[in-house]
Amino acid sequence: MIKDVRFILNLKPDFGGGVMSEPKSPTPTPAGDTYKGWVFKWTNYIKGYQRRWFVLSNGLLSYYRTQAEMGHTCRGTINLATAVISVDDACNFVISNGGAQTYHLKASSEVERQRWITALELAKAKAARMQAESDDSGDDFSPSSLQVGGGQGGGHQNSEVQSTLRTLGSKVEDLSTCNDLISKHGSALQRSLSELDGLRLTGEAGDKIRQVTERATLFRITSNAMINACRDFLSLAQSHSKRWQKALQAERDQRVRLEEALEQLAKQHNHLERAFKGAAQAHAIVDNKGTAGPGKGEASDEDDENEFFDAMEDAPEFITVPADPQFHKRSSSNVSGLNTDMCADDQSLNEEPLAMNQESPSQELVPLRKRRTRIPDKPNYSLNLWSIMKNCIGKDLSKIPMPVNFNEPISMLQRLSEDLEYHELLDKAAKCHSSLEQMCYVAAFCVSAYSTTVYRTGKPFNPLLGETYELDRRRESGYRSLCEQVSHHPPAAAHHAISDRGWTLRQEITVASKFRGKYLSIMPLGTIHAIFEKSNNHYTWKKVTTTVHNIIVGKLWIDQSGEIDIVNHTTGDRCHLKFAPYSYFSRDVARKVTGVVMDKDGKAHYVLSGTWDEKMEFSRVMQSSRGGENGTEGKQKTVYQTLKARELWKRNPLPDGAESMYYFTALALTLNEPEEGVAPTDSRRRPDQRLMEDGRWEEANGEKQRLEEKQRSARREREREAASQRASGQSEDGAPHDSHKALWFESCEDQITGEQVHIYKGGYWETKELGSWEGCPDIF
Repeated sequence: MIKDVRFILNLKPDFGGGVMSEPKSPTPTPAGDTYKGWVFKWTNYIKGYQRRWFVLSNGLLSYYRTQAEMGHTCRGTINLATAVISVDDACNFVISNGGAQTYHLKASSEVERQRWITALELAKAKAARMQAESDDSGDDFSPSSLQVGGGQGGGHQNSEVQSTLRTLGSKVEDLSTCNDLISKHGSALQRSLSELDGLRLTGEAGDKIRQVTERATLFRITSNAMINACRDFLSLAQSHSKRWQKALQAERDQRVRLEEALEQLAKQHNHLERAFKGAAQAHAIVDNKGTAGPGKGEASDEDDENEFFDAMEDAPEFITVPADPQFHKRSSSNVSGLNTDMCADDQSLNEEPLAMNQESPSQELVPLRKRRTRIPDKPNYSLNLWSIMKNCIGKDLSKIPMPVNFNEPISMLQRLSEDLEYHELLDKAAKCHSSLEQMCYVAAFCVSAYSTTVYRTGKPFNPLLGETYELDRRRESGYRSLCEQVSHHPPAAAHHAISDRGWTLRQEITVASKFRGKYLSIMPLGTIHAIFEKSNNHYTWKKVTTTVHNIIVGKLWIDQSGEIDIVNHTTGDRCHLKFAPYSYFSRDVARKVTGVVMDKDGKAHYVLSGTWDEKMEFSRVMQSSRGGENGTEGKQKTVYQTLKARELWKRNPLPDGAESMYYFTALALTLNEPEEGVAPTDSRRRPDQRLMEDGRWEEANGEKQRLEEKQRSARREREREAASQRASGQSEDGAPHDSHKALWFESCEDQITGEQVHIYKGGYWETKELGSWEGCPDIF
């Protein structure tokens, strides 16, 4: 008995910092510092306890399957401020948070279990204190009590002093917590030792001795934590005392220097004012005498200085990369020539609209139509999501009639016409002499089409079969656009736009969507074509995937992601654009777009960069070097030496009050504006869409159901006609059940892509001039 007691007492902590009787292991650090380790966690009755990586930090206990998951996937987190920590047996312990979360854990040994228990108790005590302090309106360290000097650097020093004082205060609180724990465990240890004195050598002796050993070990670990906290406190106090004195003296010296500098600036300002007044009087006397020689000479000197400083600013246009010095000299001599050519092209582009207006003076006599700048504000209607979703169980989402509460008062045809928001980019591209520079403007136009979708979370109206939409901006901007819904299942819309300034745009878009639970992916299928008359260059590209996040819960937001390859089928030039998806862990700017313009041989000529919601810039490549070609990511290691970036496109600001008008742009506000002479199938004439724009949503929902039922009845009638024709032998076997044919577009095979598409066959604008719409179907 006496021998066992002596063995237990030999486990007392070494307060002098000496070597313990057991091997060293990581000591739990106070809450706020991170404590990590492997612990076995109970999962279920099949797998039992599984090894998990636990991290204790800032009063939160989180766990992961592996250490590699710490950067991206947390399996669970429990807040220790309100948690209950209990011990089951030698190695097991339980952490519970009010019944909502309960972790049954098992350590690898009793000592390891005690280390975790101590770390958890420290973290719990500190988390509880922090929670109480956050509820309290008082602050122990007010900024006013920490002012150590004036000057511009005072705020930085004050914040540093506050941070240090908070750290010291935290260490003091850790000492207090350790003291409480030592008192509690010391008392328990004393009681156990007292029980040993009166214990007889029976079967219970072993259990009691083990209990005493466990508590002695816990006492030693807690004492070590207290000693570490004391050591940290002492080192912080010693290191920061001199630092605070130096900081205070530096603040005082800086304040004196700032006062002297302010006095000097005031004197210089007064001197410049007197000099300016004298120069103005002298200049007035020279002008009165009619001799401007000295004035010109001074102006000439200023121009020389401006030119000199501009040259100095052009010097760092190259990205600093290892290169041959002779190449730098050779390229720098060509910088001015390259910039001159580019600026000349831009100047001719800016002057082109003026020249066109001068060629047709008759248009100046007729004033342009004034477009509307507002629509009725969006009503604040509540929406019961469950009343809609319960009707969707077991049904195809694409065939469920959705209320207009999810919509915006324009159709998909009008939304497709919004791609022409920045048509001036195509106007500039049509005037470019270089196909590679033309590719840059085409790429900017491709990106600009997404700028209207940043805040537009409303769904456009699904067009009825045969519905059309015209956008005639020939007098204002030189182009005409026509869209028609050519198919209903799957929904497909054909679009054709032609400009008097030398370009044609056509596309047929089919939308495929996938609902992923938290988000909805919208994948536009189809190819976009841009043809330029002067150069005969023919460009094609496809659209990227649009993702709508927080479909069920949270605020809706939209992201664009994917890659686009723009190909010039005439010259073989190619532009590769990459839309980076949004990531919480990325350091790059949100909505980032990057691209490279290459010739048919794969040589890079321009680098594009920017965002799809703000602007795009392009830089001319002077030299490129490829590193790590043997690796799997050789393309990402290519280094381009470029000139200074120049702006290609910038988004126009939204109109005033756009947040209450569905975040429509200036062009979108005019899309549904009533116009005379349009086709009876035009989206402007759609009654449910018009009622929604006017704020009469209940009537719009009823009208929407009527139109959809009318469309289904027309489809069934066409199917019956097709079936009767097949029965009578008037139609070939295998003919489609729906015999609908587009009115203004014809189906054919695209010569460039080989796809089956609808291409404009002409006749719409001629029919509009005649005002004869007898061939249009009655869809409204």
